[in-house]
Amino acid sequence: MINKQLLNPSSIVVVGGSDDIQKPGGKVLKNLIDGHFKGSLYVVNPKMDEVQGIKSYRDVKDLPEVDCAILAIAAKFCPSTVEMLAKQKNTRAFIILSAGFSEENAEGKALEKQIVETIDSVGGALIGPNCIGVLTTNYNGVFTTPIPKLDPKGVDFVSGSGATALFIMDAGMQKGVKFSSVFSVGNSAQLGVEEVLEYWDESFDPETSSRIKLMYVESIDKPEKLLKHASSLIRKGCRIAAIKSGGSAAGSRAASSHTGALASSDVAVEALFRKAGIVRCNGRDELATVAAIFNYPELRGKNMAIVTHAGGPAVMLTDALSDGGMEIPHLEGPKAEALLAQLFNGSSVGNPIDFLATGTAEQLGIILDACNRDFDNIDGIAVIFGSPGLFPVFDVYEVLREKIATSPKPIYPIFPSSMVVKEEIDEFVRKGGVYFPYEVNFGNALCKIYRTPAPQPAEPALPEVDRKRIRAVVDQAENGYLSPEQIHELLDAAGIARAKEGVADKEEEIVGLARQIGFPLVMKVVGPVHKSDVGGVTLNVRDEATVRSEFRRMMQIKDTHAVMLAQQLSGTEVFIGAKREDKFGHMVLCGLGGIFIEVLKDVKAGLAPIAQPEALDMIRSLKSYKIIQGVRGQEPVNEQKFAEAVSRVSMLVKVAPEIFEMDLNPLLGNKENVVAVDARIRIEK
Repeated sequence: MINKQLLNPSSIVVVGGSDDIQKPGGKVLKNLIDGHFKGSLYVVNPKMDEVQGIKSYRDVKDLPEVDCAILAIAAKFCPSTVEMLAKQKNTRAFIILSAGFSEENAEGKALEKQIVETIDSVGGALIGPNCIGVLTTNYNGVFTTPIPKLDPKGVDFVSGSGATALFIMDAGMQKGVKFSSVFSVGNSAQLGVEEVLEYWDESFDPETSSRIKLMYVESIDKPEKLLKHASSLIRKGCRIAAIKSGGSAAGSRAASSHTGALASSDVAVEALFRKAGIVRCNGRDELATVAAIFNYPELRGKNMAIVTHAGGPAVMLTDALSDGGMEIPHLEGPKAEALLAQLFNGSSVGNPIDFLATGTAEQLGIILDACNRDFDNIDGIAVIFGSPGLFPVFDVYEVLREKIATSPKPIYPIFPSSMVVKEEIDEFVRKGGVYFPYEVNFGNALCKIYRTPAPQPAEPALPEVDRKRIRAVVDQAENGYLSPEQIHELLDAAGIARAKEGVADKEEEIVGLARQIGFPLVMKVVGPVHKSDVGGVTLNVRDEATVRSEFRRMMQIKDTHAVMLAQQLSGTEVFIGAKREDKFGHMVLCGLGGIFIEVLKDVKAGLAPIAQPEALDMIRSLKSYKIIQGVRGQEPVNEQKFAEAVSRVSMLVKVAPEIFEMDLNPLLGNKENVVAVDARIRIEK
């Protein structure tokens, strides 16, 4: 667990420290010295008595007691060094910069395991191995540069990759982002991303803790822990953004159902982040841009004003915001005319508000005051102000900084002229400002933040299902696909509406079923996986003669052992599926059904269990949502019933985790109900 000795040690030893600052042991020592570490600082170097002006011990056994040890020595020497420090020197925090452990080979993995067992035995904390170290406001325990400006209210950042952590810090620093702490967890032998997140959550203080958290994640080993603590932090007022790399389709596993083909581990990550309320980013600059936006008050609506002295960037930002679902409302009326009268001839205030290349700092202040005071249909303001190099713009940036500090609406400064006005930007940042160099990157990031839903409740209201009936079916079932009778029992126990249907393998029985269910009917073969591909589906059966002739024909189809009859219902075809994903539990997916699931692949996924509000959010996030609403006179799908069915499927798979995958495809939805007409469920115990 993360402890005081790791966060704020009273003493630190660098084992492997040297005068060569181009080596990790030398550079981390220099960073500690340059950062004015206030505690006792020691070095262990077998060949030197003094390193960079610090007393050096030739052997670890000669050290006094020390809180935190930073190791920059060969992997093979680390276990014995850790043993001595933990057992003899009361050391309870370890940062192992060295590589050559589990990331390299089995021998290295064994060394790593030995180290973890030793540290665990004394209740210590381990960061690494194979990392760049730890940064807190108390000490610079990393071997990289530059060191960002550290501020208790800055960004807390955890990364599974040391180099990536450095590059993300660099991208953030360029925009003026400050950091509070950085944890490079490397191999995560003991403490990984999830444990750091857990610490942030359990130690959160609304008065002193940072409210901005960033993560770079290469693998999620404990999704439940990540979900619990990320959503908890966001409910406490934090904002979290993350990159999860390694999500390409090449890693997806093939499966026999539609759901299996669509549900990759990356889909599970996406569902996890949405459930937690984490903004998912696709690259380093996007993560740094989102972090910069998090430094501003939260945007409370989707209506933006764009203030500019350059037409092109304003047009590009308008496109980015509009394409991302935000609005650039037209400004008109007496108040807009009054604003225009205070600007130079040729200016425009329709939105974007263009006050020309000759616009002054005073005019910018007037515009920003008007956006705050006069236009209720504006929620946030983006200001694009660069320079052609004709004159300094210190006064403009100072006005902007002052207005940002006092504005009730967030004002986002975009400075495109990073070289021409470098001195002005540097001063803006030096005074605490955070800015954006690229208008389109800013616009895309803002839209992504706005579209990210709030975290789901810790204890959502979930539908009741008949757990006893569900367990009775699953406990008696063999691995493989369930029979229609077993599927019907599960759907009924879960409260999922289904079409009246039955199965028979004799002609007179099928005719009797037809009379019982009523016409019109759908007939389907039982056995073949892809029924329509083998001519195993007949629609709109309206009489007994057709039932008989189709039954005889279908029983001749290869692998067919029976025929299913079902009432033919009308409505829009929709889809619900579920897939068990390693470590994540079950994903539940929904979208349009029938052939659309294969052609459009327009589905949304959530992690079970899913309450009805989350299911509604999934449905309304579909690209095809307008079809579900009903277009051009088409009857709409009952969204509440659709969402309830999604929620009930999620409860079914929670009660029966042995369900490996299931498809309800299609369900037929109309304004009254959503009813399953075909289902497949596979058990894998």
